[in-house]
Amino acid sequence: MDNKKNPGQVFHELTQKYRETLPFKSVNIYLNWVAVLAALSVLLSGFVINRLVEGQWNQLNAPLMIVTVVLSLFVLFALKIALEWERAVILRLGRFNRLRGPGLFFIIPIAERIAQVVDMRIRATDFSSESTLTKDTVPVNVDAICFWMVWDAKKAILEVENYFTAIVLSAQTALRDIIGTHELADMLTHRGELGNRLREILDEKTNPWGITVQSVEIRDIIIPKELENAMSMQAQAERERQARIILGTAETEIAEKFAEAAKQYENNPGAMHLRGMNMLFEGLKEKGSMIIVPSSALETMNLGAIGGLTALSQVKNEDSQTETQSPRK
Repeated sequence: MDNKKNPGQVFHELTQKYRETLPFKSVNIYLNWVAVLAALSVLLSGFVINRLVEGQWNQLNAPLMIVTVVLSLFVLFALKIALEWERAVILRLGRFNRLRGPGLFFIIPIAERIAQVVDMRIRATDFSSESTLTKDTVPVNVDAICFWMVWDAKKAILEVENYFTAIVLSAQTALRDIIGTHELADMLTHRGELGNRLREILDEKTNPWGITVQSVEIRDIIIPKELENAMSMQAQAERERQARIILGTAETEIAEKFAEAAKQYENNPGAMHLRGMNMLFEGLKEKGSMIIVPSSALETMNLGAIGGLTALSQVKNEDSQTETQSPRK
C-alpha cells in the first residue's frame, strides 16, 4: 500500500498547521472585551445625556439616540488590541495603509480592515526530505528544524500569499538539493556544516519576503535497515583491523627491546646469571609451580648443587620432626 501523500493533501496539512499557529483568534481581532466595554460606556453616556436633555428616562431624543448608537457601533468595531509581539497589517479600501501594534489602536470600519496579524517572535518549524538519494545513491530520510522570524510584517503579507507554507516548502526543496550533492558519510559526520548551508540558502530566498532564517538543525538522518547492518559490520571489521595492527606494532616493539637486551647479556655473564636467578625466584614463588630450565642454564648458575643441598636439608628436617613426634616403646 502506497503511503505517499499527494500534493493537495500536503498543502492542506501545511495550511492547517499555519492556521493553528496564527496568534489572533477572531475574538481578539474583530471583537474584544475592551471594545465591548467601551461601546457599552458610550451607550450609557448617551442615555445619561438624553436624561439631561429630555428631563426623564422614558422620553428618548431620536437624533441623540441615533448618534449614540452609531458612535457605540463605531467604537465596537474600530477599537483593536495587539499583543506585544504582534503587528497588524491594515488595508484601506484594498490598499496597504499602515502597521499597528502592539497595544491599543483604531481602524475605520468598512473602509479599513485588518488583513492579518503577524507574530514577530522566533518560530520553530520541523520539516523532512522524506526519501531522497544522496550523491552515492543511498536513500535517506532527513528530519530537520528551522528557526525563523518575520522582521518585516508588510513584506511577509504583501510579497507572498502564505509565508508559513512557503517557508516549509522552500526548506524541503533546499534540503533535497543539499542531500543530492553530498555523500552519506559527509552527511553523518558534518551535520553542522549541512545545517549552516541550508540556513544560507533559505535566508537568501526568504529575505525578500521580510523573513530571516536564524538557524537550521539536522535532527535525524534515517537510513535503510540493511545498510545500517552493513555499516555496523564494516565498522566492526575496521575495529578488528585496527586491533591487529596495534597488536603487531606491540610485538615489533617487544622484539626490538628483546634484541637490545640480548646485546646487553651477550658479553656480560654476571648479568645473565642474575637474570636467570630472578626468573627462577619469580617462578618458585607460586605454590605448585613447575619450571623447566635448560641444563646449560643450571650449569652456568650452579643451580644443581644449590637445589640438591636445599632438598637434602629439607628431608633431614622432616625426618627429625617425625622422630620427635613418634611415641617411645
